[in-house]
Amino acid sequence: MLKVLAISGYKPFELGIFKKDHPSANFIKAAIKKSLLPMLEDGLEWVLISGQLGVELWAAETVFNLQEEFPDLKLAVITPFFNQEASWNENNKEWYESVLMQADFIDSVTKKGYEKPWQFRLKNQFFIEKSDGLLLLYDQEKEGSPKYLYELAVVYQKNHPYSIELITFYDLQVIVEEEQLKQSDF
Repeated sequence: MLKVLAISGYKPFELGIFKKDHPSANFIKAAIKKSLLPMLEDGLEWVLISGQLGVELWAAETVFNLQEEFPDLKLAVITPFFNQEASWNENNKEWYESVLMQADFIDSVTKKGYEKPWQFRLKNQFFIEKSDGLLLLYDQEKEGSPKYLYELAVVYQKNHPYSIELITFYDLQVIVEEEQLKQSDF
């Protein structure tokens, strides 16, 4: 049974999305919700994100919406280092801050600002070890930043009970088609 689920995926620019409220974001959130609902029915308590732009912040918004129906669901934002948003533009900082204000728990893996890429590797290791499973928007046909977390999870899964669920581009296409059917007159 999953009590703690880590969620991650592509950054927005890896998906060709440059605004947080781009229409594609709604399909990504619908796919995350579709994956989370059965887990919530089975007792999911915490969602863990690192607060990176894109899939993780859309996942946070999805959690906040689901909290209306599942008030015991909690969100933890555990960043790889302090002030990860320092170089982000104003809109992205506001989006990030709005998520932090609603999160149930906030911390950083390394208690300092950015130094080197090892901080991301340490964050990935922390996420895998502190969760019971991983929900990842990742398609092996399109490499990108989620690849490292995915590969680490696969290695970890060989020696530990660990759930890995991928949302692929095919899954997103199915969501798009389902949404279009809902809006048609049939």
